[in-house]
Amino acid sequence: MDKLLVVEKELKNSLKKDYPEFKQGDVIKVFYKVREKDKIRLHPVEGVIIKIKGAMHRKSFTVRRTAYGQSYEVTFPYFSPNIQKIDLIKESRRRPRRSRLHYLRGRVGKKSVLT
Repeated sequence: MDKLLVVEKELKNSLKKDYPEFKQGDVIKVFYKVREKDKIRLHPVEGVIIKIKGAMHRKSFTVRRTAYGQSYEVTFPYFSPNIQKIDLIKESRRRPRRSRLHYLRGRVGKKSVLT
């Protein structure tokens, strides 16, 4: 079992990212790289984190965004090489009682953000 712990520590050190600490309910902006034919551009997605899943190198998070009356969710792997940077826009003022905030899907407008 000690060998497994050593391997996990090495893996954790190799995957270091300098992202800000965020949790469910926070509003973040993720800049990720999109390939369009022969050029690469940064596409920003700003929204509420509704789910953080996994651990270690399998960690991922889901961002829910509402734009022009349509909502969509994007799931990003935490250690993806396509993520350029993550900005923490606004922290949730209260701690959510659930780890998955799927109940925000039914809300519209300002009610869809934890305050």
